Amino acid sequence: MNNLLSAIMTKLSGSAFYNDVGGRIYLDEAPEGAEFPYCVFSIVSDVPEYPSNKTMEDIIMQFSLFSASQGATEITTMHKDLKAILDDCSLSITDSTLIYFIRGNLSTMVEEITTQSGTATVKHWSQDYSIMKVYS
Repeated sequence: MNNLLSAIMTKLSGSAFYNDVGGRIYLDEAPEGAEFPYCVFSIVSDVPEYPSNKTMEDIIMQFSLFSASQGATEITTMHKDLKAILDDCSLSITDSTLIYFIRGNLSTMVEEITTQSGTATVKHWSQDYSIMKVYS
């Protein structure tokens, strides 16, 4: 799994999306006091499949986008740029071959998050991607 996560970070580095979040892309959890906007990505599920003699993995990964901006421009730009870099993308994964990277469900919400300066109302958009890879 480490090789897939590394390939995703390599793909995102230097992209418009990376710039949108100021490089603040975290695995599983943002650090306390993280500056907005930022992205947290995590594995929702990982199901092995065994067709013939190759092992495949069917993965759902979620990219959660967080914006404290009152307007819609920041979060919608982040989402647009995430889609531009990841939809049907190709990845170089050291130990496996990517079969597909397909955008799935988007959930949008508004949450209150406790920050160092008090409570902030933030937009939180969670974008799922389905990933299929086969081990080499």
